[in-house]
Amino acid sequence: MKTISEHVLDIVQNSVRAKATLIEVMVDEDKKNNLYTLSVNDNGEGMSREVLEQAVNPFFTSRTTRKVGLGLPLLKQNAETAGGSFQIQSEPGKGTQVRAVFQLEHLDRPPLGDVWDSWLLILLSNPGIRLIYRHRVGKDSFEIDSQEIREMFEGVSLQHKEVRKALVEMMKNNLVEIKASK
Repeated sequence: MKTISEHVLDIVQNSVRAKATLIEVMVDEDKKNNLYTLSVNDNGEGMSREVLEQAVNPFFTSRTTRKVGLGLPLLKQNAETAGGSFQIQSEPGKGTQVRAVFQLEHLDRPPLGDVWDSWLLILLSNPGIRLIYRHRVGKDSFEIDSQEIREMFEGVSLQHKEVRKALVEMMKNNLVEIKASK
């Protein structure tokens, strides 16, 4: 995975499979301390201690459709390669928290990528899920909450081309406004 948005999509897909109804994605850029943190928290089924211990093993997956699970191991590798760290916490019945920290200015830190496209794809594919995206750069921040978006567009399909375009433009413009790193 080459971008943060690809990692977000992968982790959120895991959360959806774990029956999460609330998924919070947070990107925090701390320029003063040269840190770039991605956190994804969900209220899904969580993992047992045995599964959690294997979660970053690329030859382990809880899925029956394939024999490898590369998403979390690649995120861990990318974070550590970029001078950072990786943590995952989970408890059955309480959800999962994934946190990857990168050095913000490190050459190997993946770029943000098209996080707006990932967010919109997740939103449109999973109408029963509340998806919150927050992005903070110093004191400036941007947040978009699928629950608020659905209320705002009540009666209008989010699949409508103009609605999709407006949501993407809103995210892009807000990320530019807070000076989010690419």
